[in-house]
Amino acid sequence: MSEKHARLSVPAEAAFARSVRMTAAALAVGCDMSVEDVEDVRMIAEEGFVYSCASAPERVDVSFSLGAGRMAMDFSLGAARPDDDSIELARALLGAVCDEFGVSDDGATLHLARRAGSHDE
Repeated sequence: MSEKHARLSVPAEAAFARSVRMTAAALAVGCDMSVEDVEDVRMIAEEGFVYSCASAPERVDVSFSLGAGRMAMDFSLGAARPDDDSIELARALLGAVCDEFGVSDDGATLHLARRAGSHDE
């Protein structure tokens, strides 16, 4: 599969978390990911959305990069810097499940990625 790209833009409101989760899961299926990997992608998408919302944007833009057995998500961040306590759980989960987890140098984008089977033991 050559790399494909998709975008989703939703209001930064809890009611839209499901849309982000379900979109990510549907796209992960197309990347030949296992059921376990798809579940991890679903969780990564939700926690990424929570992290993004904690930065107080008006909207959350999610860019998906899809490849064979790999998926990356870039979430737009708002101007506020999330209080570490408010996103402590999200950081812990993302750090444990993502193969790539970081914020861009300018603080505008949260980058998350997962490779199929990378956490199989």
